Amino acid sequence: MTVLYSHTDVSINVEATTLKVVGNVNVALAADLAASGVKWLNSTELGAVMFDFSGVDKASSVAISVLFEWLRICQHRAITVEAIDLSEPLKRLASLAELNELIEHPATTLAV
Repeated sequence: MTVLYSHTDVSINVEATTLKVVGNVNVALAADLAASGVKWLNSTELGAVMFDFSGVDKASSVAISVLFEWLRICQHRAITVEAIDLSEPLKRLASLAELNELIEHPATTLAV
């Protein structure tokens, strides 16, 4: 495991091919969180990755925004997103925003 970002409220770790976010994603940290993941995605030679937000306790549009930024980089670099794992609160938020198809089938949805 490699720690990309660590703050008292939240951390981002890389475990094999997975970017894992744990903690309380808030507006004050959003830019740093997104930038940490973007830096790693831009430097990786991996052809496929996964995003794990299952450790994010609260529904947060900020967490979804960080995810979108990472998805944009993956699409730009032709990195396949094999899976996106969200916590239950984030799943409910994604469902309200009608993002179910993207979350459940990122590789297919992003290929369009």
